Amino acid sequence: MIEDAKTINSINSFHNEENDDTELLIKNNDKELLRNLVGFWLLGLCNNFGYVVMLSAAYDILQEQIHTNTTKSYSTDGFHCNPISTGAVLLADIIPSLIVNWTAPFYINRFSYPLRVAVVIILLTASFLTVSFSTSRFLSLLGVVFASISSGAGEITFLSLSVHFKKTTVSAWSSGTGMAGVCGSLSYAFLRQIGLSSHNTLLVLLVVPALFAFTFWIVLKFPYDIKTKNEYMSHDKQPGCFDKTKQMSFIAKVRLIKPLLKYMVPLFLVYLAEYTINQGLFELLYYDIWLSQASQYRWFQVDYQIGVFISRSSVNLFQIKKVIFPALCQWLVLLFLLLEVYYVFIRSFWITLIVILFEGLLGGTVYVNTFYLIFQEIEEDYREFSMSMANVANINGITIAGFLALPIHNFLCERKRL
Repeated sequence: MIEDAKTINSINSFHNEENDDTELLIKNNDKELLRNLVGFWLLGLCNNFGYVVMLSAAYDILQEQIHTNTTKSYSTDGFHCNPISTGAVLLADIIPSLIVNWTAPFYINRFSYPLRVAVVIILLTASFLTVSFSTSRFLSLLGVVFASISSGAGEITFLSLSVHFKKTTVSAWSSGTGMAGVCGSLSYAFLRQIGLSSHNTLLVLLVVPALFAFTFWIVLKFPYDIKTKNEYMSHDKQPGCFDKTKQMSFIAKVRLIKPLLKYMVPLFLVYLAEYTINQGLFELLYYDIWLSQASQYRWFQVDYQIGVFISRSSVNLFQIKKVIFPALCQWLVLLFLLLEVYYVFIRSFWITLIVILFEGLLGGTVYVNTFYLIFQEIEEDYREFSMSMANVANINGITIAGFLALPIHNFLCERKRL
């Protein structure tokens, strides 16, 4: 009997230790998941921050260079037209990113993640410094180009990196990029509103590249031990997960694009419409209130980014699978605001803010649901490549929008002169 009791106690002790180990493992996994969710949220915030700031500063960049170069612009009844549309800044902010996004999926996995991230951070820092100390339009746009390459390379890098973590990191990343819009546009608008020059504002915002580096190298907890982590960080995947695209030819990779079109087309359409609005119409939406035209432009950007942040953070609450519908709705918003610029029939700054908030909600909804669907529906062996490739669609939409913004700006400005 005594021996049986000892045996039972021994078994119970073993199970208790096993349960304790299980509970500890669960707690550690929960902490690791939370840490990575915070990490990807911050990475999304930092990665898109510079891109957003450059678009928010677009009006100021052009204005300052106009005064520096004594290029004439014109104004009527408080309304001011720059001789060059902010679409020019959009093109500088997106064309380099377009080149990166089109080409990187075919070669970027040859480089380690730490190297990629280091380049992204260096370029982001260079963009702020170059625009801040610029004395010419060329240097200003060069700084914008640095921000573009940084953002484009970063987006591909972190979307690819997310497939090695829990799928919830995709929504965390998306939410972070949405918050980048809010923080980037709001911080720039606020610092300018309280009297800081654009030069000093950009110098203050250099805290973002530092946070970027801290997040990647300190906050993120990679799901492997140190040895495996080093191998993984040099672009190998978790043992047992074979990335077939690394062994595929260029032509074979191109064939993988066809099944992605159902995700890419809505993404292309929504970004084409919303950036035609943002960089073709925002600077021409002017209301006779206490805010200057430049201030109204900056706050329109803030309003739009708030909508993007809300919708990009929504996928864990509800998911939309037919993303083509919000994409088409965005074109109705474009038509509405185009008519408002042309006929000025609303005459209300606040109603326009509501419309622009809705625009941001539609854009963010399409973005987050598209990449969430890819994560769910694409076979794991091709998921990393697919995430990188699908991102090309929104870059293409933004690029074409930049070109459209130039003639739209010129046409509407000429009409307002009459």
